[in-house]
Amino acid sequence: MNYQNDLFLRAARGEQVERPPVWLMRQAGRILPQYRALRANFPDFKAFVKTPKAAATATVQPVDELGVDAAIVFSDILVVPEAMGLDYEMIEAKGPKFPKVIENQGDIDQLLEGVAAATHLEYVWDAIAESKKLIDGRIPLIGFAGAPWTIFAYMVEGSGSKTFSVARRMLYQQPEAAHALLQKITTTTIAYLKGQIAAGADLLQIFDSWAGELTPEQYRIFAIPYLQQIADALPEVPKTIFAKGAWFALEDLGELPYQVVGLDWNIPPAFARERTGSHQVLQGNFDPCNLYASPAEIRHNTHEMIRQFGGKHIVNLGHGVYPDTPLDGVRAFVDAVKTYHK
Repeated sequence: MNYQNDLFLRAARGEQVERPPVWLMRQAGRILPQYRALRANFPDFKAFVKTPKAAATATVQPVDELGVDAAIVFSDILVVPEAMGLDYEMIEAKGPKFPKVIENQGDIDQLLEGVAAATHLEYVWDAIAESKKLIDGRIPLIGFAGAPWTIFAYMVEGSGSKTFSVARRMLYQQPEAAHALLQKITTTTIAYLKGQIAAGADLLQIFDSWAGELTPEQYRIFAIPYLQQIADALPEVPKTIFAKGAWFALEDLGELPYQVVGLDWNIPPAFARERTGSHQVLQGNFDPCNLYASPAEIRHNTHEMIRQFGGKHIVNLGHGVYPDTPLDGVRAFVDAVKTYHK
């Protein structure tokens, strides 16, 4: 499909671009007053996510408000374990909570997987289709899912954690069961993402939010093979892997068939460039807290970051936008990128 602004897709493919594209993780959400007004119509977050027209509206709000170069479908990574049969609650100001967790092989055997699980996620596919209508050919749309290790961590731990010691313990005590669960998550994720492509997603991003909790060796054993499976199964569109905190795995990520590697704000651009594949585009790296600074400082630091990457870079934050981030700071960041000159 031809877009009025295809900068993001051209950059993701490694093509020469007149300026780096910009979008933000969690750009659709609480920083926008129009999002908060829309969210007030729903009893909880999950009801909102499961209403395709509302999710599509939230997807497109930052496009209209900020002028970013890509949209990302409004959803959540934990829809996958829910579709597999492990329900979760989203508790305001606290985050996700799983009333039941996975403890052993018997629990894993009870889970749905693959297409049988992914068919419960048609509401996300519908949200993508609705978003494409609202975008109306202006910019590309990103689909996404959580990486198998990160989804595993939530399913075994039961919530967010400072250490994920329960999930990591299973890797040591029940490695065969851990691999069985990771494989079920992977098979389901592939089916889910195939549905996203069919619905209109132009690029897929895999969020490995808890990658940094593993040792380098554990990441090679319990993460990389499943990320490889996902990439191999989805050759139709470009793909981004964002493994937060996994500076130690950049060489391994550089060998995977992902066109884009996302970086958090703790990784120097030169360090990342030396360790990733020469074909790969780097994304992100701006400290989300920098958006609390003055517009002049945001502009200066954004331009300095872009210069450090020296091309083959998609501008983004090193993590999602924080809920209390000032909208003027976000605008200053986007505008700094759009006015950048080499």
